[in-house]
Amino acid sequence: MVDGTPPPPKDIEWRLPRHSRSVGRSRQLLREQARAWKVPDDVTETAVLLLSELMTNARTHARVSPGRELRARCVLRDGVLRVEVSDASDALPAPRTASPDDEGGRGLALVAALADEWGAHPRACGIGKTVWYALKLPAWPLS
Repeated sequence: MVDGTPPPPKDIEWRLPRHSRSVGRSRQLLREQARAWKVPDDVTETAVLLLSELMTNARTHARVSPGRELRARCVLRDGVLRVEVSDASDALPAPRTASPDDEGGRGLALVAALADEWGAHPRACGIGKTVWYALKLPAWPLS
């Protein structure tokens, strides 16, 4: 901005049903939003991969009442893309070591390896949790 104040954060949230199709839909929505925000392609592809992992975990492990939604939120502020996935389960995720024969169990390890930061916390409303990651954008601000 001209007066030296930073631009306001860019923030969007999607509410999706706890269904396998929502994983692919969330990837599509993030890809479109990142393009609109002019996020570099390599950061976008990493963000989409990690969102897919978190949405899959929420869909698979959040054993909650029918009708509960999954929420994906993306915030772009100060050269950092932060992506959050919230569900109604109170169980916080814990990384585990998958054996070579395991079909799953590598999602959080992937998040930890590729994200600049990540974490999980109970939701402020008292129901469920939010798992998040952050990716730094190169050469910020983008024009």
